[in-house]
Amino acid sequence: MLILALAGALLPSRAAAQESRPPQAESGSSTVPYSFLEIPSSVQAFSLGGVNISQIDADVTMSDQNPALIGPEIDMQIAFNYMHYFGSSNFAGLRFGMAHGERAAWACGIQYLDYGAFRRFDEGGVEAGEFHPIDLALSGLYSHDFTDRLRGGINFKFIATSYEHYSALALAADIGLNYYIPEHDTSLSLVLKNMGGQIKRFDKAYNRLPFDIQLGWTQGFPNSPFSISVTAWHLNKWHLPYYTHSDENGITTSELKDSFASNLLRHLVFGIEYKPSDRFYIGLGYNNKMRTDMSTYKRNFLSGFSLGMGLKVRSWGFGVAYAQPHASGSEIMINIFSNIGELLRR
Repeated sequence: MLILALAGALLPSRAAAQESRPPQAESGSSTVPYSFLEIPSSVQAFSLGGVNISQIDADVTMSDQNPALIGPEIDMQIAFNYMHYFGSSNFAGLRFGMAHGERAAWACGIQYLDYGAFRRFDEGGVEAGEFHPIDLALSGLYSHDFTDRLRGGINFKFIATSYEHYSALALAADIGLNYYIPEHDTSLSLVLKNMGGQIKRFDKAYNRLPFDIQLGWTQGFPNSPFSISVTAWHLNKWHLPYYTHSDENGITTSELKDSFASNLLRHLVFGIEYKPSDRFYIGLGYNNKMRTDMSTYKRNFLSGFSLGMGLKVRSWGFGVAYAQPHASGSEIMINIFSNIGELLRR
């Protein structure tokens, strides 16, 4: 059902839903119902292409990218994230982090995705009310500094999904490492993401979690406010083919793209950040997989690009990011966060 829900959200007008069926692929196994786990909750990550596991900042929302990116520096930080997703979909969450001694931290959070109202039809095509497909993820995280440069973290997730009268439960974990070289302003990261599986199926078919192996590199420059990031994702699968479509004389032709160059670029996400101080940044990203995935639909010049900014004033912070992967649909994300400890000390 999620495939149908996402299709309705992507199209400019809401198409009528077919009869209710559990979300599954024809082969009996699919990662589609859990694709929402790849949506970032951080404006900073969103602005840098939607995937970034190595950008160093005291931002508790970056924990869903890499659990090793947070530490004692996020003590008593609470953050709210909201994104207007495609169509009438809304993605929101809340996250709280706290220091545990001088070399460790923990965090917990909740993420919720509501795809909006969809019309329900029975097998005879008779309308039978509406339903709201939803996804929910609860997380608990712990990170620890092994050395002054090496930090590790693990993020446990409990996942619940409900599509009409079908529901499923799953357990997952992210394991991350970050190695930071301060004298060169170099950050290197490795993340094993979404390890786990379903503990309750929608129906008879088994739906896999979107397991992913990611590598990240962020490089700052001496006496410069700029840094660049390159994130490699989907490293557990080299071939990421896609189709391009063209119309000529009323005839639509499709061409499969599966060359070495196309696969390589679809594995890479690029980002550049301008950060003149700890209180302000502007990020720009490019995600080639997002752009080429949209080649099947009506993409525009902005497809694959994202832009965002963040501002901190005393113990409060605000961030906003924008992307338009589809000609008829855009994404706007906001973060609002505060350091409760600083507020209490005033």
